[in-house]
Amino acid sequence: MKSSGSFYRNLIAPVRRSSIVLGQMLEVILVSFMEVGILFVVSLFFSVKISSSITGIAFMILLIFMASFFLSGLAYFISLSLPNEVIYETIMTAIILPIFFLSTALFPLENLSGGLAIAVKLNSFTYIISALRSLIFGEIIVFWDILPVILLFAVLCCIRFALAIWRLKKETAQ
Repeated sequence: MKSSGSFYRNLIAPVRRSSIVLGQMLEVILVSFMEVGILFVVSLFFSVKISSSITGIAFMILLIFMASFFLSGLAYFISLSLPNEVIYETIMTAIILPIFFLSTALFPLENLSGGLAIAVKLNSFTYIISALRSLIFGEIIVFWDILPVILLFAVLCCIRFALAIWRLKKETAQ
């Protein structure tokens, strides 16, 4: 897979490795926003209303961008680390499902206790989902409430991007 096809043509192109990684990640982010757009259009048929201001919508776009950037960096890093697509799909499923189920996407944090509550609090997506939920429902959001989530994901995105570039450089050095 890595030694032939369109990905191989990307690898031998005379461009910086960071540009290759960024291009691949931006493709995933674009697809994510297309999916959000489709879900938004479908939600209109069910009379779902977003009760947020323009500023709230801008924060939603930023948070979705950062979550997509982080996950695409994670996926890209893992795909470069594994020998084939089958193992990649298995590993990504084993990562994404716990991230989803151990967040507040399905159940509120207030009803949890013990080890499950600790796991949910350690999951960074708990905070992005809570912030998005608050923005969608139009709750009064103070910038200082969202700032820690933005900073957390800014750090995570930088780390994932750097690791993806490092892995691509290591892959092409072989």
